[in-house]
Amino acid sequence: MNKTKLLLASALLALTTGCATAEVEKAVSISTAPKSYNETLNPRQKEYPNHLGFNDLHIQAIRHLKPNTNDVHDPDLQTIVHHHCKAYDDGTFTCLMFHTGMKDQDKPIGFEYIITTEQYNNLPADEKKYWHYHLVEVPRAHATFPDLTPAEAAKILPAVNETYGKVIYFMNPHDKMPLGEPYILIVQDMPEQD
Repeated sequence: MNKTKLLLASALLALTTGCATAEVEKAVSISTAPKSYNETLNPRQKEYPNHLGFNDLHIQAIRHLKPNTNDVHDPDLQTIVHHHCKAYDDGTFTCLMFHTGMKDQDKPIGFEYIITTEQYNNLPADEKKYWHYHLVEVPRAHATFPDLTPAEAAKILPAVNETYGKVIYFMNPHDKMPLGEPYILIVQDMPEQD
């Protein structure tokens, strides 16, 4: 915050005095530089810009919305949920989830927290029921990595398969704003798809 204020004050001073210093120019060029992202997990960022790191990995999956019926053909089960994930040094990911995408006016509806198998094994027994194993869930959810070539996806899939996810929603995708209480979606309990 202080750096932003200093940058704005320096730029304002330069504009009002007609003098631009090398330091102001340097600060402006640094602040306008694009943010980096994890090129190993998302080498091209095809469709969406990087938002605070939440495009290190883009995953699309079905079976991630709570259906309104018990019918396996419920449209919510077929809806693609976009996961825009940020990778952390401790091996975890946090994925913002969107049922539309990640364009300028798309709002997240929840998030998936992803941990390693070792971290999962250290959870209390009563907590484990909220987590799903990606080795089982990735094929059931027809998960894809739209920014990766098939060869690139094949390289990271073994690592993704050995993780566990917990899905937490704070908004129903059919609502215009978050209403009611947030909830945990038990993904492994979703009806099987064809």
